[in-house]
Formats: sequence, structure tokens, C-alpha cells
Amino acid sequence: MTSDYRAAAKVAEDYYDSPDADAFYAAIWGGEDIHVGIYAAADEPIREASARTVTEMAARLEGLKPGARVLDMGAGYGGAARHLAREHGAHVTCLNLSDAENARNRALTAEQGLEDRIEVIHGSFEDMPFDPDSFDIVWSQDAILHSGDRPRVLAEAVRVMKPGAALIFTDPMQADAIDDPAPLQPIYERIHLPDLGSVAFYRDRLKQLGLEEVKVERLTHQLRTHYDRVRQELAANRDSLKGKVSDAYVERMLKGLGHWVEGADAGHLAWGILHFRKG
Repeated sequence: MTSDYRAAAKVAEDYYDSPDADAFYAAIWGGEDIHVGIYAAADEPIREASARTVTEMAARLEGLKPGARVLDMGAGYGGAARHLAREHGAHVTCLNLSDAENARNRALTAEQGLEDRIEVIHGSFEDMPFDPDSFDIVWSQDAILHSGDRPRVLAEAVRVMKPGAALIFTDPMQADAIDDPAPLQPIYERIHLPDLGSVAFYRDRLKQLGLEEVKVERLTHQLRTHYDRVRQELAANRDSLKGKVSDAYVERMLKGLGHWVEGADAGHLAWGILHFRKG
């Protein structure tokens, strides 16, 4: 899909910079991450499941060694970057378009003494300010769905990868074969875009860009579990969020989370870990 990616980026930036969104994600996700978790149990804390996604992804990367140069596209609060820097000795560049998230990322990174290994840059992954062949690993979690030009994002990712570099990412996606997009319309409206990516789309596009598929692991049940857990936590904690998150935002979020759960139950959605390598 292609559209005015600058308009879509502005919508995402304004949303994640809003006080409602920042307070919600910091409180419900625990302030380290904003991405889908991998759950060992359906009632596991969101923070623990979110951290497991990072460790599961990192375990797939042979090139994740001390000194590895990593780009995190759409880094959010930087939880993944801090894990990669702290546990693996990587040098991580966080590219993210939300000033509110970037400020929290820098603060948490400073608190953990990792400023020498993590750089936080405000910017869009459709126009990345990096030279070609700059990174050993390009990493992204549940961010590409917000792009108004996903093919451009992938082309930019491949451009900045060194030969032999890895691309690993997750993304909430629609199923490969959607005969009737109507059931997903509430989700499209929520992200202000006409569609989502799909495993087939990412496979085809990255093959065209010259990448080799290492492994695609479909974990759609985790998407369903995650959005249901977030919905449960938001409903249980809405009183404690008063004065921090508006009632209108909470109501919209509860409704929107329900659409994701329903879409997954109907088989219209997909999620997983997608891993590719540049030749």
C-alpha cells in the first residue's frame, strides 16, 4: 500500500505525543515497552510478556554480539534497546517520531547508565537519516503498521543494512487472504489507514528487495491474548487513571481493543516474528 506517508506519520506522532496516550501506555505496559507480548499464561503481567518478546527475538540473532550496531525503528520507550545494550553489549540507535516517548526513553536510559550505548533520534522510518550499510541488525516491534507507505519503510530498512545484516520485526497484520475487508474497517479507522500489512506482503516485498527469509513464526494467538490482557488491565485500573487519562480516551481504547480481539477470533488478523537476512 502507498499513500501520503507524511500525513500518516503526523497522525501517529500526534497520537503518541498526546498526554492521554503517554499516560495510558506508561501505566498499563509498565513504561518500558509498547508492543505485543508473548505470554506464558493468559493472566501473566503485560510487562513480563512484553519483555519476553524482546528476549525471544534477540535469541534468534546470531549477529547480536558486543559492539553490534542495531537500529530500532519505532523504538517507543526503548525497552528493547536497553535490553540489547545491557544484555548483549550492542550499540543501539532508537529512531522514533514521538517526542514524549523519546523523552521517557532518554530518562530511563540515563537511569540505567546506558547513554554510551543508546542514541535516541527523533525521525520517521520512511526517511531515515543514516548512510547505506550502517547497521548489523534492523529491529522493529509493532510499528510498521502505522506507516502510510510500508514498501518505503522496508526499502529504507534494507538500504541501511550492512551485507549479511539481519532484519527482525513484529507487526500486527491482517491475514494473507482477506476476501471482505469490512470486518477490519474499525481497525483501519483506528490507525487512520486503509489496510494492514500481511505476512505474504512482507515476504514478497522483502524478496523483491533481495533479502533471504530466515524464519517466519506465526504467533497470532499471542496478539489475541495481548489485546485482551490490555483490555482487562485498563478496565480494572480505570479508576486509578482518572486525572491522568480522559474518560473519553479510556472508552475509545476499550472499544478499540475489543475490535482487535474480535478480529483475531474471526481469523482476520496475524502476528508473529519475521526474520530476514541481507545477502
